[in-house]
Amino acid sequence: MPLSRFNVLDLTRVRSGPLAVRQLADWGANVIKIETPPQLEEGEGPGGPRDSSDFQNLHRNKRSMTLNLKSPAGHAAFMRMVKKADVVVENFRPAVKKRLRIDYKDLRKVNPRIILGSISGFGQDGPYAGRPGFDQIAQGMGGLMSVTGLPGQGPVRVGIPVADLCAGLFCALGILVALLEREKSKQGQHITTSLLQAQIFMLDFQASRWLVKGEVAPQAGNNHPTSMPTGVYKTIDGHINIASSGQKIWERFCGAVGATELLRRPEYANGAARSKNRARLNADIDAITAKFSSAELIELLNKAGVPSGPIYAIDQMFADPQVKHLGMAQPVRKNGKTMNLLAQPMSLSRTPSKLKTWPPDLGQHTDAVLKEFGFKAGEIAALRKANAI
Repeated sequence: MPLSRFNVLDLTRVRSGPLAVRQLADWGANVIKIETPPQLEEGEGPGGPRDSSDFQNLHRNKRSMTLNLKSPAGHAAFMRMVKKADVVVENFRPAVKKRLRIDYKDLRKVNPRIILGSISGFGQDGPYAGRPGFDQIAQGMGGLMSVTGLPGQGPVRVGIPVADLCAGLFCALGILVALLEREKSKQGQHITTSLLQAQIFMLDFQASRWLVKGEVAPQAGNNHPTSMPTGVYKTIDGHINIASSGQKIWERFCGAVGATELLRRPEYANGAARSKNRARLNADIDAITAKFSSAELIELLNKAGVPSGPIYAIDQMFADPQVKHLGMAQPVRKNGKTMNLLAQPMSLSRTPSKLKTWPPDLGQHTDAVLKEFGFKAGEIAALRKANAI
C-alpha cells in the first residue's frame, strides 16, 4: 500500500489525534498505537470503552503496544524507536510533551528525519496554550455555534465533533506534505494544528464575509445564509431539502412545480430580492411543496435539474442505494466475525484504502513491535520487569 514504508508512532488519545493517524493507517502505514500499561492506568482509559463503536471506528488498522513514557526505561525505549520511525503523532497539551521530553527538539536530536504531528486545543503557544481543549469549546470560540440553529434560538452545537475531526484531517494532511518535502530536504519538521484553528478555517465563506466585507453572519436556521431559496420545505409526508438559488435554477424550480406566477412577482425578481423577502418566499414555496410527497417531489425536481434530496435519519442514509453503491460501510473480519466500519470518503484508482484489521487489544503487539525495532528478548524482559511495558 502507498504508505506501507512509513513507521508511525501513535501517542494520541480520544478523537482528533486518533483520526489523524487513522488516515495514515488506512493507506497502509505501519501504525504503532502506544498506550499506558494497564497497571498504571487509573479507571477507564481516554477514548471510552475499548469495545465501543467509537473506539472501533477510530483505531482500525493499528497495532497496540504498552509503554510507560514516564519511566526512564520506557522513555529510553521510545527514543530508540524514534530512531527508526518516520512520524510521531500526539495530542497532549503542549506542556506535557515537554515534561515527557518528547518535544520536537528532543526527537530530532536522535532522528533529524522525524516528523512530529501535534494537535492541541488552542495552539502550541499563546495565551490559551495551556488550556485543555474540547470540541464543543472550539465550536463556540471558533464562531460555529453563533451561526448554527434557528434565528434567535441562541447558540447551537453541531451534531458531530467537527473541530476534532477537521483538526485530525489537517494534521494528517500536514504530515503527508512533510513526508513529500522530506524526499528533497532529507529533514523532518514539526506540524502543528489546533481545534480552534481547524474550526475557524471550516467557517469558510462565513469567515470571509467578515474579513472581506465586515459582515457578521447571524443564525439562518435551515435557510442558506446567502443564497435563496435554499432550505428545508414541507411535503405531504415530511420535509426535503431544495437548493434553487441562481436565476436559472429558480426558473426551473418554478416551472417544475407549476408555479410560474412566482417569476412575475417583483419581490422575487432576482437573488437579492428573494433573499430580502425570504420569509414570505419560504411560505409561498411551502404551500406548493406540501401538495407533493417527498419521493414524488425529489424525482420531479431532479429531472428538471433542480438539486433536491431527502432528509435521512442515519439508518435511512445507510440504506440509500447511492450510499450502498459508494461503499461507505465496509466490513472488516476478526476470528470469523464481521463488523462494518466507516470507509474513507475518497478513492484512488490504483491505491485504494483498505480496512484490514479490527482495533487491537491493549498491548496485543508489544513484544512483536519491540522485536521489529531491534529489541532482544532479554531487553524486552528487562522492560517488563521495570514496569516500562
